[in-house]
Amino acid sequence: MITEWNIQSRGHGCAACGRSFADKEAYHTVLLDARSEFARSDLCADCWRTRFADVRSRPDFISCWQGVYTAPPPPEEAIKKETAETLLRKLVELNDPKYIPAGFILAAMLERKRLLKVKEQLVRDGRRVFVYEQPSTGDVFTIIDPGLKLDEWEQVHQEVTHLLEHGIPQPAASQPENHTSEPASDAAPSAEAAAVTDGDIGAVASVQ
Repeated sequence: MITEWNIQSRGHGCAACGRSFADKEAYHTVLLDARSEFARSDLCADCWRTRFADVRSRPDFISCWQGVYTAPPPPEEAIKKETAETLLRKLVELNDPKYIPAGFILAAMLERKRLLKVKEQLVRDGRRVFVYEQPSTGDVFTIIDPGLKLDEWEQVHQEVTHLLEHGIPQPAASQPENHTSEPASDAAPSAEAAAVTDGDIGAVASVQ
């Protein structure tokens, strides 16, 4: 039974033999059902051919595909502004059920922009589950469809816009009383937040 959504990063080497992948090397990804989650294995061509040729016949087989390994770039300065992808990653890592609807919409938005690709769509415990891959990094996202009703889309739309603009709320901490009034923020909305239009949400809703 799948109990959570998650991200599984592409391996930097073969899960079977341990050899590191070279830049631009072709590899194979296998997704197996490990009951509580989908287990990902990235394999070199030799191990795929000699050890996993019959993987499709296994009872725990979910999916498989081929990709091209890209060596990670040098570390860059941390992204300061929230984007749809960075927000989705944070929500998945947080693994709070209340953010499942927002995560589902963010994933669908990224799919429309061709920043995520659907690798598999299946039903587990009566719920649709989407397996997405981020082509540039090879990361795999397991996203649960919350089954939103029509009258719930607007509320989630507003939540996604707010999260993109202000980030995930932090737990409230007690602070000393301060009577100094703060000027209202007149900062312009971020590009990602401004891009979340009724048309975007409507297009996502149309796939339901």
